[in-house]
Amino acid sequence: MLADHEYEAVNAFGNKVSIDMYDGEEKKHQSPMELLLSALGSCAVVDAVSMMKKKRKEVVDFTIDVEGERNDGIPAFYRTIHMHFTLVSSDAKEEELAKVIKLSVDKYCSVASSLKSEITYSSEVKRP
Repeated sequence: MLADHEYEAVNAFGNKVSIDMYDGEEKKHQSPMELLLSALGSCAVVDAVSMMKKKRKEVVDFTIDVEGERNDGIPAFYRTIHMHFTLVSSDAKEEELAKVIKLSVDKYCSVASSLKSEITYSSEVKRP
């Protein structure tokens, strides 16, 4: 915790991600729920790009838009998530891309699989 609405996540290598819970003009970073969509999208697109390149297809650009519809109550979890992949390529076919995306999301994307997993937790209180 950096401040009341500002946080920082640090992995084992010391890489940092800034997080905030501000709205409007105060917002500088993604919220945890936005990061979840970003993690899902980036995981899926990395695998999809790799597979297209293994098929020796030209990849000029590859983007993904990820949107989620959230529950109205608390918790405000994602009830649905939609990913739209856009590949810019002179030689790729729609059918190839569809197969690659299905494999990426359903088989190889660890984040997508993690959204289906059982979650456990523990806690402790430390004194200053």
